[in-house]
Amino acid sequence: MATRDAGAEHEPRIDHFFSTPAARADRWRELASVALRWSAGQADRAHVEKAFDQVGLHEEFHAYPGGRLIAALREKLAGDGGAAAFAALVRRISSAIISRSYKHDDQLWEMTEETPEPADRLPPTLGHGQGRRPYFELLAVSPVPSARWAAISAEMRRLRRPEDSYVYETVPVGSFEDAICAAVLNPDIAAVAIYEGFPYRSRHDAPLLRQILDSHDGTAGDEGEMAIRLADTLKRIRPELDIYLLSDRRVEKLAGDPRSDCIRRIFYEVEEPLELHLAILEGVRDRHQTPFFDNLKRYAQRPIGTFHALPIARGKSVFKSDWIRDLGEFYGINLFLAESSATTGGLDSLLEPTGNIKRAQELAARAFGADHVFFVTNGTSTSNKMVHQALVQPGDIVILDRNCHKSHHYGLVLAGGQPLYVEAYPMTAYSMYGAVPLRSVKQALLDLRDEGRLDRVRMVDLTNCTFDGHVYNTRRVMEECLAIKPDLVFLWDEAWFGFARWSPFLRPRTAMGAAADIQRCLRDPASVGAFEKQRADLGDNPSRETLLETRLIPDPRKVRLRVYQTNSTHKSMSAIRQGSMVLVRDVDFATVEAQFHEAIFTHASTSPNQQLIAGLDVARRQMELEGYGLVMNAIEIALAIRTEVNGHPLISKYFRVLGADDMVPAEYRASGFTDYLTPGTTWAAALKSLREDEFCLDPTRMTLVCGTAGFDGTQFKGLLASDYDIQINKTSRNSVLLQSNINNTRSDVAHLIRVLMEISQKIEERLVRGGESEREAFAKRVKSLMTDVPDLPNFSRFHDAFRGDAGERTTEGDMRNAFYGAYRPELCEYVPLASAEIDRRLKEGPELVSANFVIPYPPGFPIMVPGQVITRETIDFMRKLDVKEIHGYESAKGLKLLKPDAISARMRGTTPRRAAAE
Repeated sequence: MATRDAGAEHEPRIDHFFSTPAARADRWRELASVALRWSAGQADRAHVEKAFDQVGLHEEFHAYPGGRLIAALREKLAGDGGAAAFAALVRRISSAIISRSYKHDDQLWEMTEETPEPADRLPPTLGHGQGRRPYFELLAVSPVPSARWAAISAEMRRLRRPEDSYVYETVPVGSFEDAICAAVLNPDIAAVAIYEGFPYRSRHDAPLLRQILDSHDGTAGDEGEMAIRLADTLKRIRPELDIYLLSDRRVEKLAGDPRSDCIRRIFYEVEEPLELHLAILEGVRDRHQTPFFDNLKRYAQRPIGTFHALPIARGKSVFKSDWIRDLGEFYGINLFLAESSATTGGLDSLLEPTGNIKRAQELAARAFGADHVFFVTNGTSTSNKMVHQALVQPGDIVILDRNCHKSHHYGLVLAGGQPLYVEAYPMTAYSMYGAVPLRSVKQALLDLRDEGRLDRVRMVDLTNCTFDGHVYNTRRVMEECLAIKPDLVFLWDEAWFGFARWSPFLRPRTAMGAAADIQRCLRDPASVGAFEKQRADLGDNPSRETLLETRLIPDPRKVRLRVYQTNSTHKSMSAIRQGSMVLVRDVDFATVEAQFHEAIFTHASTSPNQQLIAGLDVARRQMELEGYGLVMNAIEIALAIRTEVNGHPLISKYFRVLGADDMVPAEYRASGFTDYLTPGTTWAAALKSLREDEFCLDPTRMTLVCGTAGFDGTQFKGLLASDYDIQINKTSRNSVLLQSNINNTRSDVAHLIRVLMEISQKIEERLVRGGESEREAFAKRVKSLMTDVPDLPNFSRFHDAFRGDAGERTTEGDMRNAFYGAYRPELCEYVPLASAEIDRRLKEGPELVSANFVIPYPPGFPIMVPGQVITRETIDFMRKLDVKEIHGYESAKGLKLLKPDAISARMRGTTPRRAAAE
C-alpha cells in the first residue's frame, strides 16, 4: 500500500511503510542524479547530504549495499575532493539495485572503484540461460550492539556451501520495532532468526508504527515472551515467513508452549549455527517445491510410448507434419512432451489425487491459510457451481448478491437452491453497483427468523471483492450473521482477490484471513464473556431495529465456522487461463466431503490440462516466495496511475480515476477515510479504514471515467485496443476498469499516461478546430453519458407460481422450475422490447415473467432471472441500454417470457407438460 504521508519528504522516518522497492530505486536514482551534478559543480554538498539521508534511512533494512559500502559512501561524501568518487560509487550501487544484479554478482558487494557495465536485464530463460541460485535475505533480530552486526552477517556467510541450493545474506536489526519495519519494507526477507534479549523500542522515531502496535506493551514479559510475541506479530504480517528462535536457556519449555506454533524451529543458541543454516535452506526449499510441476518436468524427459487417446502428446504428429509444424515451433517441444492423458507412471489424477497433485493442493492450503484446497482447471465459474452442488440441496435458501457472477445463479438452478436476492447499493452515475450492505443481509435473516424459516437458510453467498473493487468487512459480516444463525455456510467469490493473501493490509479482508481471525477469537475465553455482556445489554427480546443497529457478537459455544472461498488464480497470479482454486475452512467438512467429491466428479473434466495444473502449482510457489513484494509493487503501480491521471493538468480535464469517496458512500466509511491520495493521509489512516469500515476499495482496481472525454466505456475500450495496444476487461456506460497486477511495470504506467495525454491532446485540438458547434456537440455527448444515465433496476420478485413455499416478507423463489419450464417452446412467447404490448401488459396485465437470464454487458449481472416478474424499471433500463452484448436476449425476437396460461396452470397444480397437452 502506498499513500503519501504528510511531511514525508521533509521528515523521513522508518515507519513510512509505503516505501516500496520502486520508491527505493527512485531514491537511489535521485541520489545518483544529485551526486553527478555535484561532481560537475552544479549542486552543493547540502543537496547531496539531504538526498543521502533519504536513501540511508531505510537501507539498514536491506542486506545490499550493506554497512561497508554505506560507510564508504559516507566517507567519500565527507572528504574533500571526493565528489567524483562518490558519484561513481552511487551510480554503481544504484544500477545494481535497479537491475537486482547484486543478487547474482558477488563483485558488486566488494569495495572497488570500478563501475561495472549494466547487468543483463533479461530473465535467465530469455537471456544467456545460465542457471542462478535464487537469492533471499535473512532477518536476524539480535540484542548485540550494532557495531557487531557485520560480524553476524559474516558468520552466516561463512556457513555457505557450494552444494547449497540458495544464497542468502543477513539483515541484522536490534529491536522489536525495527524487526517489524524490516519485514514490511524488505520483500526479499524470506526467513527470520530471533535471538532472545532484544529491546522493544527502535532507536529511530516511529510514531505511526507505535500507533498501530499500541496493543503491545514493550516492557511486559521476559525475553522469551518478547521473542514469541515478535514471532506472532511477524507471522500476522507475513505468514509465509519461516521463523527460527535461538535461546540460551529453557528451549524445551519454549518448544512446548502452544504460542510457539508460529515458530518453525527452536535452537539452543550456542550449539547449532550450521543446523540453523541448514534449517533456513530447508524452509525455503519447502516453499520452493512444486510437486506436480517438478514431476511433470521429469516425465517430459522420459522416453514414453503413448498408446492412449491423446495424439498430440510427445509432439510427433506436430513436428513431423508439413502442415502444422508451425504450432510446435511456436510453443516449443516441452509443451508436447509434458502432455498426457495418463494418471499413472508418476502422474496423478485431478479427480482423485493421491500423489503429487494431492501434495500440491496441500501446499496451496498452507499458503492460502485453508484447511483444504481443490484445483480447478475450467475456471471459477465451475468452482462456484461445485460449491453450490456440494452444499445446497433443493429447497435450501441461499442469500445471494443479485449482481454477482452468473455462475452463482446457474449454480442454484442446478442445485435447486432458492435464491433470496439482496441488493448492493447503486452507483447510478456510473451504471454500476457497489456491494451489499450488511444491514440488508441481517434484514433477510431476521425476516426468515420471524417467519420460522431460518432453518432453511443454508448459505450466504457474496462477491469479495467486486469487479469494481468493493471489498467487504468479511469478519464483521460473518460474525454478525453467525450471531443470528450460528451454522451458516459462507461462500465468498474472490475471483479477483486471490492476491490479497500476500498483503498484510488486505489479508484480513479475505475469506480465509477473516476466518482465521474469527477462529482465533472464538478460542479466546474472553469471547464468551463478550457475548454474555452483549446479551445482557440487549435484554431477552431485543427489537429488530436494535439488532439491525447493533454490531452483533456470536455465541462462541454455538458457532460452526464454515467458510468457502473461490479464487481465479489466473486473474491475479502467474497461472494459465482457467486456473482456479476452491479454498475450504469448514469445521464440518467431514460431513460434506463425500458430496464435495461428487461435485468434482460432476463438473471437472476427466481430461484436465496438465499445463493448467502445473500453473496452479507454480503460482503458489511464486506467491509464497515473492508474492509479498509483487503485490506491494502492484499496489504502488496502481497508486502511481491514480496520482498521474488525477494530477496531470491536461489528462485530468477529461479523465479521472474514482477515489474511495466516489466508490463507497460515507455511511460505509465510519473511519472518515476518503482516499489513498488525499493530502495528509497516512498509512495508519488507511489501515484504520481497512480494519473498521464496512467497505473499502481495492487499490489495484481503478475506475477510469471516460464519459467526460466523450467516450462510452465500450467505445473507449475499443479505441485503447485498436489504436494503442492497451487491453482492459470491464466497461460501464461512462467508465472503464483498469487493473494493476503482479505482471505490471512502471513502463506500463508510462505507456498508459502517454496514451491518455495523446487522446486528451486530440480532444483539445478537435474542440479548437471545430469551433462553437464542436464544443456544443461535445458537451451534449458528455451530458448524455454523465448526466442522462438510466436508473439501475432492483430485483422485483418471483412470480407467485414459483413461490409456493416462500414467506410473506422475503422474496426467494423456485428459480429452477422456472428455468426448466422454459425448455418447452410451446410454454414460452417472445414479445418485442419496443412493442406497445409490453406497455399494455405492464399497465393492465397479465404480468410479464422472464423465461431466462438476461445479462447485459455492461453491467454484467442478470437484470432478469427465470421466474422473475418484469417491472417498468427493468423495461426502461433495457430500452435505454446502448450496449451491443446482452446475453439471453435476441433483439430480432424480443423478450422471452413464460406464457400466462402456463403460469396459471402451474398455480392450479397442473404440470407444464400436462398444460401443453391440454
